[in-house]
Amino acid sequence: MHKKSVEDAVTSLHDLSAVDLIAGYRAKQFSPSEVLEDLLTHVAAWEPHLKALYAFDPDGAREAAKASTARWTGGEPSGALDGVPVTVKDNIATKGVPVPLGAASVKLVPAEKDAPPAARLREAGAVIFAKTTMPDYGMLSSGLSSFHALARNPWDLSKNPGGSSAGAGAAAAAGYGPLHLGTDIGGSVRLPAGWCGLVGLKPSFGRVPIDPTYVGRVAGPMTRTVDDCALMMSVIAKPDRRDGMSLPAEPLNWKGAEKSPRKLRIGLMLDPGCGLALQKPVREVAVKAAKAFESAGSVVTEVDGILTREMLDGLDNFWRARMWDDLARLTPAEQAKVLPYIFKWGASGAKLSGVDVIRGFNQTMAIRAAASKLFCELDYVISPTAPNVNYPADWASPTNDPMKPFEHIAYTVPWNMSENPAISINGGFDAKGFPIGVQIVGRRFDDIGVLGMAKAFEGLRGPQRPWPKPPAN
Repeated sequence: MHKKSVEDAVTSLHDLSAVDLIAGYRAKQFSPSEVLEDLLTHVAAWEPHLKALYAFDPDGAREAAKASTARWTGGEPSGALDGVPVTVKDNIATKGVPVPLGAASVKLVPAEKDAPPAARLREAGAVIFAKTTMPDYGMLSSGLSSFHALARNPWDLSKNPGGSSAGAGAAAAAGYGPLHLGTDIGGSVRLPAGWCGLVGLKPSFGRVPIDPTYVGRVAGPMTRTVDDCALMMSVIAKPDRRDGMSLPAEPLNWKGAEKSPRKLRIGLMLDPGCGLALQKPVREVAVKAAKAFESAGSVVTEVDGILTREMLDGLDNFWRARMWDDLARLTPAEQAKVLPYIFKWGASGAKLSGVDVIRGFNQTMAIRAAASKLFCELDYVISPTAPNVNYPADWASPTNDPMKPFEHIAYTVPWNMSENPAISINGGFDAKGFPIGVQIVGRRFDDIGVLGMAKAFEGLRGPQRPWPKPPAN
C-alpha cells in the first residue's frame, strides 16, 4: 500500500532521488529489494535502446539489496547510501570484474579489488548493480566504443550521450536509479551531464581519491539533483592512501545549505578563447543563467576565456603521445581492434618530438596560471558546458575528425588542468526539447561553494521538462 501510494502520488521508485530513497527506507515506506525490482523492470524497458550498461549483475544486486533490506528492517543501516542503486563507470575497478576501458584491445583480467570510490560506495551500503560503458581508453566525448555497443542519448536516440562517461550519462537521464559515478580528465563527467540534462560534478583535483591517478583526472557524481550529488560526494570524498595525489581529508559539510548569490562576483564566459563556435541556443541558455544570478543579487561581468590555441593544441599533442605510449605496447593484432578514430589519433603521436610533447605538457601550467589570475577577481565563473546542442550518436566527437578531436572541450578542460571544481547543471532546452548544460566553476577547493551555487540555480532556472520515457516498442 505504501509503495503504491508513493509511486502514484510522487514518482516511480526508480525515479526517486537517493535522498528520498533513504527517507523512504527509514520510514519503512518501501524496501531496497522493492526499489531494485522496480529498477530492473525499468532497465529492461530502456536498455535495448540505450546500451548504457556493462557487467550488469541483477543477481548480485538482488543479494546486496536483500542484505540491505534486512539491515533496514533491523534499524541498522550500514552507511549513508544503504540500499541505494548505483552504477560505476567501466574504468573504475570493481572487484572480480574486468576493466576493458571501452577498448576491445584491452585484455580482460578481473580486478583484484575495488578502486577507492567504488570501495567507498560499497562500504556505505550502495547496491552496485552494473558498470557503465565508455569509449576506447576514455579519450572520446562519445558513446562509441570498440568493446561496448553504441550508447545513445535517452532524450533523442539519434543523438550522442557524450563521454567519456557515456553510459553513466544515458543511465542517469533514463532513470537507472539516482547515483552514477563517472570520471573526468577534460570534461568526461560534465559533457555527458550537459547533453543528458544532469548534474555532473568535476571535484577539485584530489578531492575524490582514485586509482590509478593522473594529471587532471578526477572521479565525480552524475545525478539528477544537486542534493544527490552532494550526498554522493559525502561518501566518495573519504580518504584512501592508494591515491598519492589526493587532498588531505577535510570534515566538509556536503549537505551544506543553498548558497546565497548576493554580492558574489561572477564572470560570464561565453567565448572560451578557441574551439568550436558557440551555437545560439546554448548562448541563450548561458546568458539566461547569468541573468538569473544577477537578479538574485550577484555582480555579473562578461570575461574573456583563458584557453588559447597553443594551450589546446599542446594538450592534444601531450595526450596523443600518451596514447601512443599505450598503443605502441600492443601487438599488431591488438592494435587492429582499437577504434580506428582513436588509433589514427594516437598513432600521430609517434611523429611528435620530445620537445613537442614537453611543450604540450607545459601548457597545463600555463592554464593553471591563467585560471589563478582569473579567480583573483572573481568568486565563480558561469559558462556553457559545451558549445553545441548535440551531435549524431555514431560520431566519435562533435567534429568527428581525429585530427581536430578536442574543439568541443574548451569550456571544460581548463578546470581539469587548473584543478578547480566545476559543475554542469541543466540550464534549459532547445526548441526541440533537448537539454543544454550550464557550467559553474569555483576557486580551487571550493567544492562546497560550487554545489551551493548549483543548488541556488535549481531554484532560479525555472520549470524542467519531464525525464524521457522508454520507447513504446
